[in-house]
Amino acid sequence: MSLIKKNRNSFNTIPALFDDFVGRELFNWGNSNYSSTQTTIPMVNIKESAENFEVEVAAPGMNKKDFKIQLDNNLLTISSQKESEEETEHNGYNRREFSYQSFQRSFLLPKDVVDHDGILAGYENGLLRLTIPKKEEAKQKGPRLIEIE
Repeated sequence: MSLIKKNRNSFNTIPALFDDFVGRELFNWGNSNYSSTQTTIPMVNIKESAENFEVEVAAPGMNKKDFKIQLDNNLLTISSQKESEEETEHNGYNRREFSYQSFQRSFLLPKDVVDHDGILAGYENGLLRLTIPKKEEAKQKGPRLIEIE
């Protein structure tokens, strides 16, 4: 038999709020943006309008040549791989450091909605932007009045 102590104060919502707050990883708020190797995965914004989809990937410090964007049927994959090497010498000691950064994000595009040939991509000020146009027959049309005969 186990004993459970109950708190009988009038502030019943505070313990629940406190448990929720402490139950999370307190010092790792953005932990969901880390891969299994503890490298960051860029945040993505996706917006849909009547004409197209817009995808924004926050990837500062990259160059447009660092990205690979691939469309396989309806699977859009955005990936990047960047390697750098730095060598310094100080008081007779050599230090050589290697850095590898990579990520891959995949998105399943709606079937028969996207114009695959019209996709545009650009990278400026740390933001990769993709514009994915919709096919003409998939674009939202305004309301129309249907007459009764």
